[in-house]
Amino acid sequence: MAGRPQGRVGSRALPPESRMNVPPSSPSVTEILAEKVTALRPEVIPARVRERAEQLLIDVVGLCVAARDTDYMKALVAAADTGGGCTAIGRAATYDAGTAALINGTAAHGEDFDDTFEGGPVHSSAVVIPAVLAACERFGRDGRAALLGIVAGVEATCRLSMIVPKAIHKAGFHPTSVLGTMGAALAAAKAMGLDRRQTVDALGIAGSMAGGIIEYLAEGAWTKRLHPGWAAKAGITAARLGQTGFLGPRTVLEGTDGLFHGFARSVEGDYGVLTSGFGEKWFMDAITFKPYATGTMNQPYVDCALRLRARGLHAEDVKEILCETAEGYVHRLWEPLASKHRPANAYAAKFSTPFNIAVAFVTGGAGLAAFTEETAKDERILALASKVHYVVDPKNPYPRAYTGHVLMTLKDGRVFEERQPHIRGGAREPLTRADIEAKFRGNCEHGGWPKERAERFLAAVPRFFDGPLDVKPLRG
Repeated sequence: MAGRPQGRVGSRALPPESRMNVPPSSPSVTEILAEKVTALRPEVIPARVRERAEQLLIDVVGLCVAARDTDYMKALVAAADTGGGCTAIGRAATYDAGTAALINGTAAHGEDFDDTFEGGPVHSSAVVIPAVLAACERFGRDGRAALLGIVAGVEATCRLSMIVPKAIHKAGFHPTSVLGTMGAALAAAKAMGLDRRQTVDALGIAGSMAGGIIEYLAEGAWTKRLHPGWAAKAGITAARLGQTGFLGPRTVLEGTDGLFHGFARSVEGDYGVLTSGFGEKWFMDAITFKPYATGTMNQPYVDCALRLRARGLHAEDVKEILCETAEGYVHRLWEPLASKHRPANAYAAKFSTPFNIAVAFVTGGAGLAAFTEETAKDERILALASKVHYVVDPKNPYPRAYTGHVLMTLKDGRVFEERQPHIRGGAREPLTRADIEAKFRGNCEHGGWPKERAERFLAAVPRFFDGPLDVKPLRG
């Protein structure tokens, strides 16, 4: 590459051995990944993977529309400078690429209604699609480039979450924010047409931009909503720096002081899962589309609660509820239990399994309308939530599968029980394209898009990744 600094190979050939997990003569994990991604071509993308990319696009656009008039999005947009020519979905103003990605990523994840990957857990499309759309719009890339970027970024993000499952969350960080930054950088690099060396640098740079603490759980603060947007913005920035020759560490993932050391407290992990069969075996096939507007691990508990409600049971007749759960859920969804019984606000309620069970049982749903400041203060819902307790099942398969269990004891002594062995909407019980489109229509209606506009977008999706890419119709 013209103008590239001299001495790069020499500087990397003589690192202190104590600071390196990979011998200088061996390719790093990032270099192997970059090789596979840069070799990816549209013609090798299976039809089902393209279909999945279309489904993810539909879901993200609908979620952005649904969240556009929320208080947190109003605050974010008020802080953003306009101008730059890139699209924020559902908004008339334009922005620079990074800001457009920030707005779209935050909106897509804002209601916790976006897709999830059961092996992680991690949310991929809320980060990757905003980054790819902004990068393609900024640099005039076409639909084929967008498809490649989305597929590469989503697949890599899913695989990254399986290197050291649960460890990032346990260390106090949000995997979507940490790993999403890497996925967004890879996605933007692919969409922008970066070569192998530039892609390695982009990923190396992205490692220093990753972050995202989970202290939002304490009081239902808005920062989790921001994480995918910030990761998308960081990914674009990292890709642009890699493109211009800014140097990043090639051992950003497995290095002694690399990403997993910093955010998972260990460099020991299955790095082969990231690169083995990349472009041949597709983990993104197993992505879950959420049927409910709440935290991922709560979804099966909601199903259990709704089935109990369907039996004709009433909240006032319940004496107590006991749930089996996974140890990995406890610090996010169950404790401190007093706070989970009475969440601080509507957003905190999404991360309370007791509230999720209660709101579904009392109202008959767990969509966008179930998590409002009114429901968060509804004494009938809170009274039932206060009766929900848990016990850890040491054999729970999390994170390989997300399960639900509700054992309800009535005041008259009768006992009712429901189990859900998997999350609905995932590989074991997938939503159909029609289901995803119905969810999209509901989100658009919630966000104020006319029915005709929603239908025009759905009609255009089959051609979205063919020929020139035009996202302007998503404005306003």
